[in-house]
Amino acid sequence: MTSPLRLLACAAALSLAGCAGTMTMGDHGAKTVATGSAGGANAQGANQQLERCAKPLGTLTIVEEANQPWLYQLTQEYHVQSTVPLLRLIMQQSNCFVIVERGRAFNNMQGERELMARGDLRKTSNLGKGQMVAADYTVTPSISFSARGTGGGGAAIGGMLGAIGSLVAGSLRSNEASTMLLLTDNRSGIQLAAAEGSAKNWDFGAMGAFFGGGFAGGGGFSNTPQGKVLAASFMDSYNQLVKSVRDYQAQAVDGGLGNGGTLKTN
Repeated sequence: MTSPLRLLACAAALSLAGCAGTMTMGDHGAKTVATGSAGGANAQGANQQLERCAKPLGTLTIVEEANQPWLYQLTQEYHVQSTVPLLRLIMQQSNCFVIVERGRAFNNMQGERELMARGDLRKTSNLGKGQMVAADYTVTPSISFSARGTGGGGAAIGGMLGAIGSLVAGSLRSNEASTMLLLTDNRSGIQLAAAEGSAKNWDFGAMGAFFGGGFAGGGGFSNTPQGKVLAASFMDSYNQLVKSVRDYQAQAVDGGLGNGGTLKTN
């Protein structure tokens, strides 16, 4: 039989979750907000909040700057190896860009061409020159802010429920992340767009443990990795990027780009 104490705590937590939302984007039952699959222009099971395009705007590759501190934090603290697979799934599902391989698999592609050049492959393999597609654009991801346990809900719940409220508030913490995507034109080197995104989730961990794991949904929220919040933040960044380039207007400088500009010195 469920005790009144447990019911009261559950009601308080669920009420707060309904107000604040346990995750700003996506399905709580999914590993991340990036769900489903993509094949060509078709997407299956994609997040309903993902921005989509009727047709692609061009080809694109994703490059992580390996010397950035955020990448070390991503791999060492959150045990997420790279943002690239996540972003590639999101971008192909959106149908706004065609993804071009320039990562580790590119080395395998080059290896196959070397085998072809040495005559080790069948003549019908057709891995000759002139078949690779150029990347029109490059996207560079970065994490501008990420923190655990950055907030709590003590005052409001404590005022409503006294001692039980203090227990709930003490176990309630938020995980937050802010990310950025930069879009560069590969031919001119001009930055075409920049977009920031953010996400937050709530952790009810200690309260679930206090009730012996009987709290409905407690384990799912308390075990949510920081990587899940980062995934939601990157999807938000990408959505903002798509919105900015749908109605893109090129910047113009009098006299032409790269010809000295209009800010002259004496």
